[in-house]
Amino acid sequence: MYLHLGQSTVIDDRDIIGIFDLDITSQSYRTRQFLSRAEQAGQVESVSEELPKSFVLCQRAGEKEQRVYLAQPTSGTLLKRIENGVSF
Repeated sequence: MYLHLGQSTVIDDRDIIGIFDLDITSQSYRTRQFLSRAEQAGQVESVSEELPKSFVLCQRAGEKEQRVYLAQPTSGTLLKRIENGVSF
């Protein structure tokens, strides 16, 4: 199944490592450090022009590089879409 994150970005749910609430996780120094390194490495993609509420960490099978998507929908909304089999 595919998950629509925003604008024209759709990802394969098999590539998802985790879906995180940006407000809660950004309080952690380690998460801020991880996101900063990912951004410096060019691995962060913002999929909304609005303020992001969540981020999705992905890695395609057989690839080493991870990808971080900053998304406007909340982590709860994205999880419900996956659980209910609704990609949009």
